[in-house]
Amino acid sequence: MKYLHEEFDCAGGETVRVDLNKQANVRLLDDNNYRHFRSGGRYRCGGGLAKTTPVLLTVPNAGRWHVVVDLGGYAGSVRASITLLN
Repeated sequence: MKYLHEEFDCAGGETVRVDLNKQANVRLLDDNNYRHFRSGGRYRCGGGLAKTTPVLLTVPNAGRWHVVVDLGGYAGSVRASITLLN
């Protein structure tokens, strides 16, 4: 599956802002869950289908965090701007 990906080192409590040009899946994953996501395994994440923009996600705790944006296997492309807010 093709997807957009951005990663951040976070202290926890930060907000990630995602601006989209169309509806898409937006996921916030920690390092371990991102590895499972990439390999096609089971994973847990924050976020989901975003029908409106911007999407604001709160990082729950410290560590390396990943934001993934995709169309869920549908054809087409999506543009996204991903920003870590303090």
